[in-house]
Amino acid sequence: MSRTLTVPVQVRGRGHRVRGRGRARRWLLVAGFLGPALVVLGALVVYPIVYTVLRSFFDRSGSSFVGWQNYVTMFTNDTTFTAIRNNLMWVVVAPVTVTIIGLIFAVLIDKLGWKTVFRLIVFMPMAISMLAAGVIFRGMFQESPQLGVVNAAIVSVQSLFGEQASYPGAKPREGTGIEADGGIVASSETVPAGGTQDFALTGIRQSALPEGAVDARAAEGPSGTEIAGTVFLDVIRGGGGVQGEIEAGKKGLEGVRVDAVDADGAIRGYATTGAGGAYTIEGLAAGESYRIALPAANFDAGAQGVSWLSASFINIVVILAYIWIWAGFAMVMIASGLSAMDRSLQEAARTDGAGEWQIFTRITAPLLAPVLVVVFVTLIINVLKIFDLVYVIPPGVSKPAANVIAVEMWTVSFGGGNNQGLGSALAILLLILVLPSMIVNVRRFKEERGR
Repeated sequence: MSRTLTVPVQVRGRGHRVRGRGRARRWLLVAGFLGPALVVLGALVVYPIVYTVLRSFFDRSGSSFVGWQNYVTMFTNDTTFTAIRNNLMWVVVAPVTVTIIGLIFAVLIDKLGWKTVFRLIVFMPMAISMLAAGVIFRGMFQESPQLGVVNAAIVSVQSLFGEQASYPGAKPREGTGIEADGGIVASSETVPAGGTQDFALTGIRQSALPEGAVDARAAEGPSGTEIAGTVFLDVIRGGGGVQGEIEAGKKGLEGVRVDAVDADGAIRGYATTGAGGAYTIEGLAAGESYRIALPAANFDAGAQGVSWLSASFINIVVILAYIWIWAGFAMVMIASGLSAMDRSLQEAARTDGAGEWQIFTRITAPLLAPVLVVVFVTLIINVLKIFDLVYVIPPGVSKPAANVIAVEMWTVSFGGGNNQGLGSALAILLLILVLPSMIVNVRRFKEERGR
């Protein structure tokens, strides 16, 4: 009887010991895998957050406790308000624009036979660092047309379709019967029909003369209803010559508009100088006198570039750079959702006579809504933390106008402010702004995983 009682006790105890060793082995295995990750997570995420929260309640040196003073300073600082305003503009403009462009590209490219190549081209900017993209866009939008490709294109179009000033800086030679008034060069006295009026100009660089400029020549004698003359550069390279006289070595100014203005200020005729600077204004009233004038448009600086990097346009340029980089990301994410979509609903709608716009708005877009939300929220988190482009693209005078919270935080802490207490408060503000979007994204991922 004692035997039958002792055997179960020994087996049960041995089983408990085996199960206990199994649990301990599993806990050791879990700790072996999760331990390093938890250590890294604590060192790189938890500790910095806790330290930043505590540091935000101390002064710039970290030695004196100042309570909420850093937060009060932050919200009473004009630069902080500018940064918050710009961040709000980023959140409103950039994610919406990138998502819409990505959706359009994904839907349209899906119908192309060479869609892989096109997707590769659109996605390629993602392979470029934000720093390099900032340098590229800063160079593209330089104000000088000789440096910035955007302004070079604008100036080229203006030159083709607008009046291009040819001789900036021109001024009349003194003592030759012509004068300048508000940029207009005109004859001092009226000229009767059938008379002549020459314009001897100075102040024009030889490099500003068009290629193939020829020596000035005297205009042919006008009839009784014409006024003629020559517009020329009254300078001989190397010196010499008689001032106000048409001579060999003095270049004629081709392409200059010349107006005949009556006593009431109305333009009664005009002409454009040809090779050698000669002009003839026809169709004038015989016996009438006119003042001959060269409009100021002949001597303006001409088509110039737009100051894209000024405070007025700098935010547009930086956001364009961001859109250029991230449109490929949105396109690829939405295209992946499009490829997983059940196409039978679209085919059924086409069979029922629905148009492509109806299919897109009532079937495609609603089915892509989960992907669109993930892309949109991810972009919101990204733009709230934007730093590289805002730091690289704006020149010094435009940096305050383009300021965002991340750049303000870096500037206050390390970029000359050396106030890490205030910088920590700005970091906490940025964390608070980012947290709601991060929570939404995590919930979306959990919902997708649960389906």
